[in-house]
Amino acid sequence: MKIITEFPRKVVEFPDMGIVMPDGCRLSARVWMPEDAGDDPVPAILEHLPYRKRDGTIFRDQLTHPYFAGHGYASIRVDMRGNGDSEGLMDDEYSEQELQDACDVIAWAAAQPWCNGNVGMMGISWGGFNCLQVAAKQAPALKAVISLCSTVDRYADDIHYKGGCLLNENFGWASTMLSYSSRPPDPLIAGDNRWRDLWMTRLENQTFLLPLWLSHQHRDGYWKRGSICEDFSAVKAAVLSIGGWHDGYRNTISHLVTNIEAPVKGIVGPWIHKYPHYAGPKPAIGFLQEALRWWDRWLKGSETGVEADPDYRAYVMDSVRPARWHPERPGRWIAEQEWPSSNITIEALELMAPRAGSSTVASPQTCGLAGGEYFPFTFGPELPGDQRPDDGLSACFDQPELTKPIEIVGAPELEVQLASDRPQANIAVRLCDVHPDGASELISYGVLNLTHRNSHEFPEALVPGETISVRVVLDQCAYRVPAGHRLRVAVSTAYWPAIWPSPEPVRLTVSAATLSVPLRLLATGDEAVFAEPEGATPWATETVRPANSERHVDHDEKTGIVTLSITDDFGEVRDLDHGLVNGSIARETWTIQPDDPLSASGKTHWTQTLSRNGWSVRTETWAQMRSDTQNFIVSARIEAYEGEKLVFERNFDEKVPRALV
Repeated sequence: MKIITEFPRKVVEFPDMGIVMPDGCRLSARVWMPEDAGDDPVPAILEHLPYRKRDGTIFRDQLTHPYFAGHGYASIRVDMRGNGDSEGLMDDEYSEQELQDACDVIAWAAAQPWCNGNVGMMGISWGGFNCLQVAAKQAPALKAVISLCSTVDRYADDIHYKGGCLLNENFGWASTMLSYSSRPPDPLIAGDNRWRDLWMTRLENQTFLLPLWLSHQHRDGYWKRGSICEDFSAVKAAVLSIGGWHDGYRNTISHLVTNIEAPVKGIVGPWIHKYPHYAGPKPAIGFLQEALRWWDRWLKGSETGVEADPDYRAYVMDSVRPARWHPERPGRWIAEQEWPSSNITIEALELMAPRAGSSTVASPQTCGLAGGEYFPFTFGPELPGDQRPDDGLSACFDQPELTKPIEIVGAPELEVQLASDRPQANIAVRLCDVHPDGASELISYGVLNLTHRNSHEFPEALVPGETISVRVVLDQCAYRVPAGHRLRVAVSTAYWPAIWPSPEPVRLTVSAATLSVPLRLLATGDEAVFAEPEGATPWATETVRPANSERHVDHDEKTGIVTLSITDDFGEVRDLDHGLVNGSIARETWTIQPDDPLSASGKTHWTQTLSRNGWSVRTETWAQMRSDTQNFIVSARIEAYEGEKLVFERNFDEKVPRALV
């Protein structure tokens, strides 16, 4: 990355600019803007998050927001209420209060003497979600958004449910937010006499969101609110949507470009869950330059040519040897002027003719361990590995060896006729690239709770033994399969630890299946070109404890129990400007017995530390989830320490009825 230190306009920073909401709640914002903005007003760019600007997102903030400010913008990074250095309480993600606060911040910014009245909103993940939802609220001053790694459908394509299956990330994320929101504000911001009162109020009102999310197992009004797919036309601001093929949110870009009526463009690279100017696998791109083109057009009225950009630019990844991490993915950029594209044709591959008999699928509960993390985050061993272990636990339908390469661009679909021996069953479908020596690389996958085959809102129980036809839509992808390789469709009844298992072991009988593959003519070279990454001066820190990530799978030969243990030590660093030391460690354990779906268990333990000059605090959070045939059984605990003194503790224990359809 090229570091830029000189900008067209001199930048000034305000580390704690208070923004008071109509109800009196003070939000804390870190703001960068041109020094002369009072004389020459500029547009504003808002990023509205719960992740703590002081020590949470500071690495990426430091690269990004001063860069925008130096090019003539007021860049505003707000801690949401109940988090970081802001007052108030947070009761859920994407609440009406959160979205209204963002609208109020936008109105506040537009009215400031240093603002020209035009505002943009951006963010990745949580911030990518809420900027789309705020756009649908049609805040008057909001003219453009840049949404990265986000979704248009909170039920079908987030971290809670997928294809009607319960994602284990639902539990993992509830555990993460319990830990994140348990931390106090910085005394240097909140004040020596106030920070502790704010912290205690925050802890006493802390919510463990898992029971709430589990209580909405169907696509009801809870999930529809905030899902902009309910009314794409509500979004009037210009939308730039960006994502990565190694991220969990890879479908949104196509959905937005296909459905938004406002100006919209999409970019998908080979990246994990990161901003693309420093993401991996490489190649990274000059995201900040692309963002400036977007902001300059829609917030300043400059002719930057973004309207003429292709609707959809995507990186087609070449076949590689399976590995848990790839520093770089070879491939090429393609550009489609219109999306959906007439350059893509659908080829139907018949996997099993009705007269060819049937195939039985009854996977052990451990099938799925080669799948990797739902959204890889740590530049470490989190990508899907060689799929052969999971292939061996699935019914595999292999195609003939390819005589010429193909490029798959879009969302493959499997139409399958099957019968289940249980009233509730899950199905997982993986599309793999099989190398000549048998190595199996994951291209895309999809899962479906078969009781949701006709509706996520109104599921229907299966009739054991009755043959039904279902459609499983796999995730969007862009992948070149070389000549000499084969396509494999692997079908399983389990996908652990990505999804929670069915309450009973399941046997599916597959009588026919057809795979529809979106194919594009081979690109001969890059059809789109991006500038090399740039960024502002990086965050200045001193390492106190280096980061380290570990992942282990253990098989108990006596009991058969398989345990996946993940430890992500994010290290501990000291900010060389304000001196705050922050550290974080996340631990996850996923346990299951291959023959018993009710043995499934997830456990987490998070440690958060903050210190400066003899002052220190620590929070420890634990959570656990298991189930029986009727209920999900969940528990959690918070402990908060000031120095070594325990100053707060609280337990959460709850049973949530399990929807069997």
